[in-house]
Parts: sequence; C-alpha cells; structure tokens
Amino acid sequence: MPELYALAEAIGLCRIWHDVEGKPQVVADTTLRAIAGALGYPADSDAEIAASLKAAEQDNARPPALIVAEAGVETALPPSLSSAGATLPAIEEPGYYEQTIAGHPVTIAVAPASCRSVESFGKGRLWGPALQIPALRGRSPQPFGAFGELAEAVAIMAARGADAVAINPVHALFPGDGEGFSPYSPSSRLYLNGAMGDPALVGLAPFPAEAAPEGALIDWEAALPQRLQQMRALFRSLDAATRQKIADESAAQGEGLRRQAIYDALYVHFRECGARRWQDWPTALHDPDGPAVAAFAREHAEEVAFHVFAQWLARKGLAEIQRGARAAGMAIGLVADLAVGVHTGGADVWSMGDAFLQGVTIGAPPDPLGPLGQNWMLTSFSPRGLARSGYQPWIATIRAALSTAGALRIDHAFGLSRLWVIPDGMPSTEGAYLRYPFQDLIRLLALEAHLADAVLVAEDLGTMPEGFGPAIDNAGLLGMRVLWFERAADEGFIGASDYDPQAVAMTGTHDTPTVAGWWTGLDIEWAERLGRLPEGTTRQDAEARRAWERGRLWATLAPNALPRPSPAEPEPVVGAALAHIGRTPCGLAIVPVEDVLAEREQLNLPGTVTEHPNWRRRLKAPLAELLDEPANAARLRILAEARKGPAPSEGPDQPL
Repeated sequence: MPELYALAEAIGLCRIWHDVEGKPQVVADTTLRAIAGALGYPADSDAEIAASLKAAEQDNARPPALIVAEAGVETALPPSLSSAGATLPAIEEPGYYEQTIAGHPVTIAVAPASCRSVESFGKGRLWGPALQIPALRGRSPQPFGAFGELAEAVAIMAARGADAVAINPVHALFPGDGEGFSPYSPSSRLYLNGAMGDPALVGLAPFPAEAAPEGALIDWEAALPQRLQQMRALFRSLDAATRQKIADESAAQGEGLRRQAIYDALYVHFRECGARRWQDWPTALHDPDGPAVAAFAREHAEEVAFHVFAQWLARKGLAEIQRGARAAGMAIGLVADLAVGVHTGGADVWSMGDAFLQGVTIGAPPDPLGPLGQNWMLTSFSPRGLARSGYQPWIATIRAALSTAGALRIDHAFGLSRLWVIPDGMPSTEGAYLRYPFQDLIRLLALEAHLADAVLVAEDLGTMPEGFGPAIDNAGLLGMRVLWFERAADEGFIGASDYDPQAVAMTGTHDTPTVAGWWTGLDIEWAERLGRLPEGTTRQDAEARRAWERGRLWATLAPNALPRPSPAEPEPVVGAALAHIGRTPCGLAIVPVEDVLAEREQLNLPGTVTEHPNWRRRLKAPLAELLDEPANAARLRILAEARKGPAPSEGPDQPL
C-alpha cells in the first residue's frame, strides 16, 4: 500500500521501528489506518487515503504560526514564507518576537544556545532529596502530606545543606475523587492539585488535626472527599475582603483559570451521577465555549468561585515554598516534575481538545520487561495541534510548571521526539511511534527555562531515539543516571568517576526498588507474589542471580571493604550507595528520601494499579524526627560530605 505508507510518512507515523534489541519491527496496515483516522486523516479506502494525503500535504505547507530559532544563528525560512534558501537574520537576545513575513504574522521564538547549568550557581556539586509529598508527615496529624508538610521538609533539608528538593507532579487531579490519585495521571498540567493546598501557608486558619488513626498507607478513598469538605468549610468561612483579594489575585491567571474552575465544578456535579469523564456529560457541555457551559457557570457561580479559591490556595502556597527555599540558601529549590500526558477525560482535553490526540492513548511498545507493551491510558499533544496553535499549549504548560520551581524534570522525555500511540480499543502491541517536532520542543523548553532562570532535567531512561542524546546535551538539559542502570559492557556496575557530568546522579526513582529493598530481595518477593517474574524464571533462579548481582554492586561500592553485608543487613550498602552517588562528577545528585531512611518498600511498582499499594506509602514519622535518628543522620552526612569533596577522576570507588 504505497499510498498508505506515504500518508503515514506525511503525518509522522513510523511504519518501521526498532525494538530494544535493535531488531526492525513493521507496523500492521490496520494499525496505520486506525491511527491515521484518529489523527484526522481517514484511511479506510483508497479514496480516503488519497484525500487525506492531499490534506496532509496542504497542512505541512501552511505558513507556521511560530518559528523557533536559536540566538545568534540564521534560521532557514519554510517555503511557505520565502523563496528557496531564504533565511531569517540572526537575533541575539532570547525571547519572543512578533514579525510579519510575506504578509503572514509570525511569532519568532529565539532560544538560548543552552539553558542554565548547575555549575553556573558557583556552589560546586549540588545535592538534594526526592520527596513524595503525600508520604510526608508533619507536626499536625493529617491523612496525607500536602504543601504544609512540604514546606517543613524543605526548611529541614535547607538547614542540612541541600540545594534542591525534587517533588512528585502536583498537577490538578479530579477534585474529591478518592480513586484517581496517581500524580502521573492528571486532569490538567496547567493547574495544581487543590488537595495539596495548606491554608496555614497563606495566613488562613489551618485544617483541624485528624482524629482518625494514621496508618502506614494513605486511605485516599476516604481522605480526598474529606479534604474537599474541609476546603469547602474554609471557603464558606472567608469574609468578603478575603474573597475579593482571592478574586483579584486570581484574575491575573486569565480565562484559563476560570475554565479550569468550571470544569472542576462540572466534574463534581456530574460525578454524583456516576460520570467520571467529560465525555459522559450531556453533549451540550462538551464545548467549553458553548452557551450551556456559560449557563452552568452562572447558575453555579459560588461553586466555580470555590474551585478558583482551591487553585489560589495551592498556587500561592507552592510559590511561598519556593521563595522560602531560595531565602534559606538553596541554589535551585524545588525540582518540579512534568507528567508525560493527561487523562483523556480531564480538564486539559476538555478545554483544549484541538491541541490533543483524540482516539488514541499513549504508552510503550513491547519489550522484555513488558512483552505485551504498556498503555498508560493518557493522551498528549497532537503534533498538528501544536503547529496550528503556534505551540501555545506547550509553552503554557512549561511556564506553569516553572512558575513555582527552580528546575523541571521532564517525565519520559523521549516523548518530545516520539510517542507510542495506541488506537482506542486495540492492544498495546498494535501501536506505532508518532514523530514530534523535537528540535522545536527542546528549544522552547530551553527558552522558557532561560526566562525563568531554571534548570532542566530530561528523564532519558530506556531505548533512546536516534539523535536524542546529543540534542539535549547541546541544549544544556541534564540527563538521569540511575545506579541500577549504570552498567559496564559485562553488566557490572560502573564506578563513580564514569558517570556523565551533565546528568543527575540518583540511587533510584519512584519506579525502582529502594537500595535496601533491592539488597534484601524484597522486589523479588513482590514479583513472585504478583506473578511478575520473567517467563521461565523461578524464585530460586531470581535469588541466585541477585546473589551474583550483590557481589557486583558491592565490588563497585566498596571494593576493599570485607566482609560483604548479608542480604538481611542492607544498611551498610545503603550508606555505600549514597557515597557512590555523592562522589560522581554529576553536577546534581538526587536521592529518594526512602534511601536516606533505608526504607525497603518502593513507592510505585510499574505495570500495577491495585495489586501493589502505589502512591499510598507514608513515612513512619515526621521528617525532622526521622533525620534526628543517628543512623539516618549519618547517611545524610555521607551524601553531603561526598558532594563536598573533589569529583573522582579515575579508578573504582574507595571504601567508606
């Protein structure tokens, strides 16, 4: 089907892709047809393919609404705006410029050659913890950690010399919904999770301490509806002057904030009828600009005002935390996390539908760890939608994330180059890669980070698309170098000196076992319990391989320290791992607080939903109390002291 393949090429679909072993895989024609149709190019017949190919060529030939350039470099103009070979003269200062070219209004986005480096802070090699905000406990007992607990934690870590605190995504979820609590499945990436707001941070009466017992796991199903009711009570108690202040300060957020508040009001209203997606609402309410939505907003003005208040409370509190971090001497402060996509039934898709992929979800292709592939049940921006909008949704998303942070981690950053898209109703294996305007997206990231004076981190774990590494290096983004994946050709663990300086060194992420959990084999126990051991592998096989791996890890972490700790005593290994990561030449080291505390359970087990208590675990006590315990304090000092010393130049790690 040459015409079908030409259409796929024209709309950015990769018919041939390479798996983790480098073997070429061919996408079925049925998949190409389904995805093309979902992208707005029907392909069920020869006639439809011919018409869609013509439409795609016309789309690709349209004058762009925005041209992305690099400061100080001439930029080739597209044929739609010039004769062959014409260029846009170099512009030296990064920023946005409005011009008219060949009669067409065009925005020129001029990116810096590179965004800010960690070295530019002049403080040497920096370090900090990664915190899952809901896991934190504070002085006042609450069913889950929120921004008040985060503020306490940031102050604690600043006092101990940390220059950064990495946090989980705090994007808007679904108000009061006790089921949709994963931070990586947001309703909107433009706005915040209102349940994270803390009135005490903005001078209002704090939420009452919870009388209910606090367990090891968060009971989200009860806690989130209860928090929504507490926030409603707080809103009702506000006097007229405070309400007016909130309205005035929120006005700067523009129509987008009001639209988010209307969505949240609609969601709460229809959830009582069992509707959990805007697609389940009456059809007249599918159009955010339609008369039915306007009428609902008028009739429920108090409810809309409440959701504006919830956003104000979260936004103002998070900004205060970042200001406090910088005032306490942190070079970076908060490292925000940008989720790879949004819920298909959430506010962003309802509000900006033309900018998003419809009829497909995103995920990952089959690989040895997931032979059936992965479907994250999320969507993301449409390449065509981004082009037509002049990248405005992408720019707004980056800007929102950086407005209350000193750095931004891009989850699954490979998605800036390509995303695995799966047609609705088809298995994850029946997907294909969709190409994105990678260079433009990277440069816009660099420009927004430059304007915000922020650092960028790209999660670059997994099979890297061709050209991805050099592109992010050139743009000044930091990669991620995680202990478990930093291996030599013989699968042994590499020494600290071999880590990439332009990266963040880490003992683990929220998706990997903790050091203590790995050393004790708790992850193997979970795999057996859930039937997730690799095909043909027994528990005995897995344990035997882990014993071999422990030897390799210890030989790297402490080659001269004998005897090797037993599987039942992970604490010396945790300390050695922190020292190892601290000694790397990486400009920034981020260590999950669970490793500082030598915790064994991991926060999230990829590929599970309810089988494992994902995003429910809490720390055993307030962070201040935990870090006062001698063993935990000693581990934190190990990391801090390792960061102060000179970066290793050669040879294996030295013993502790």
